[in-house]
Amino acid sequence: MDNIALIESFGDFKDEKGISKIDLMAIIEDSLKTLLRKRYDSDDHFDVIVNPDKGDFQIFLNKTIVDDEMSEDDDLEIEISEAKKIDPTFEVGEDFTMEIPVAQLGRRNILTLKQILATKLQEHNNAMLYEQFKDRIGEIVVGEIHHIRHKHVILLDDEGNEFILPKENQIPSDFFKKGENIRAIVETVDFKGSKPQIIISRTAPKFLEKLLELEIPEIQDGTIMLKKVVRIPGEKAKIAVDAYDDRIDPVGACVGVKGSRIHGVVRELRNENIDVIQWSKNPEILVKRALGNVTINKIDINENGTYALVYTPVEEISKVIGKQGQNIRLASWLTGYEIDVHRESSEDDDVELREFNDDIEQWILDEFKKVGLTTAKSVLDKETESLLNMVDLEEETIEEVKRILREEFED
Repeated sequence: MDNIALIESFGDFKDEKGISKIDLMAIIEDSLKTLLRKRYDSDDHFDVIVNPDKGDFQIFLNKTIVDDEMSEDDDLEIEISEAKKIDPTFEVGEDFTMEIPVAQLGRRNILTLKQILATKLQEHNNAMLYEQFKDRIGEIVVGEIHHIRHKHVILLDDEGNEFILPKENQIPSDFFKKGENIRAIVETVDFKGSKPQIIISRTAPKFLEKLLELEIPEIQDGTIMLKKVVRIPGEKAKIAVDAYDDRIDPVGACVGVKGSRIHGVVRELRNENIDVIQWSKNPEILVKRALGNVTINKIDINENGTYALVYTPVEEISKVIGKQGQNIRLASWLTGYEIDVHRESSEDDDVELREFNDDIEQWILDEFKKVGLTTAKSVLDKETESLLNMVDLEEETIEEVKRILREEFED
C-alpha cells in the first residue's frame, strides 16, 4: 500500500467527520511517529515530512556511518562500505539519511498504523466535539429521540451528536416517543473516559429563560429584561421582568394578547403554570407581586433583608400558600426573602367545635357543649384551670384538646 492509498483509505472518515486536510495530516504525522516508537523504541532518528497540498508524506531514517563490521544496530548504523555504494564521498561518522517506503514497514505494521490513525482520528473528533459544546452550555439544542431507557433518554441531533437526558432532568409529565424531536438546554459537557458526554435538561430555570427569548423578541433584543426565573418543573413557574423604557408594559409584552406569546412556552413545558410579574426595587412591592393576586394588609421586612412577614386575612391563607406550598415557595425563591404568613383573625373568625370531630372524640365535644363552649375560640380563650371547674374532664384531656385546636385553628 503506497502513501496515497493509505491516506485515501481514510477519506470517508475525513469527509464524514469534517476533519480538515491540515488536521488529518497532523494526525498522520503523529500516528507515524507513534508507530516508529513502537517499532524502534524511539522516533529520535526519524524525520516525518507531511505535505498537505499533495496529500503525501515521507519517512526518513537517519543513520550514523561506522567502520565495516562495527555496526551494533543495523536500524541506527550503516557500515562505510554500504554507504559508499550510494555515495562514494561518505566518511565514517557522518549522517546517512534514507527514505523508508510505507510498504517496507510490513503488512502487520501498516495494519497497526491504520489502527493508530483510527484511534487518533476518534480522539480528534472527541476533542472537537468537547470544544464545540463546552461553549454551548445554557443553549437550547434540538434532538431526535433515539433510545428510551429507564434512567435516561438518548437523543441525536442532525449531525449525529449524542445527548443524554437523565430522568431527573425530565419534566415529570414528559412522555417521549422514539423519533420525536424535543428541545432542551445543554447543562454539562464532561469526558466520560475518552468520550465527551453531553448532558441536557428540561427542568433547569435556564431552559425556561431560553424559551422565553425565542418566543418574545423584546427579551431577545434586550428591550425587556428577565430579572429572575424560578420554577417547579411541570407544575408552576414565576418570572420577574422589567423594561428599560417606562412606556413599555413588560408583563403585557411577555404574556401577549389572550396569552398568545406565553402559550407556546407553556405547551413546551407540559402546561406548566407561568406567573409573570414586574420587577421592583421596593422589597415590599416585589414580595406582594410575587405572591400574586391575593389580599395582603401589611409586609414586614427584617433589617437583614432576608425575611418577610406577610399579614393576610384568614380567607386568603390558602391562596398565599398555594397548592402544596408552591406559591409561597416560588415567591421566596423569586424575591430572595424567606416568606412567612401571619394570619389576621377578625372578631367573627371562629370555628365550631363540631368541625373537629375527626380529631376529638364526640363525648369530649359533648362535655364542652353542656357548658355552652361550642367554638374553638370559646375553649382557647379560657385558662385550663377554669375549664377544669366547668367540665368533667381530666387536665391532660383538656390540654390535648387545646393543642389540637391551636394546630388546626390558630395555625
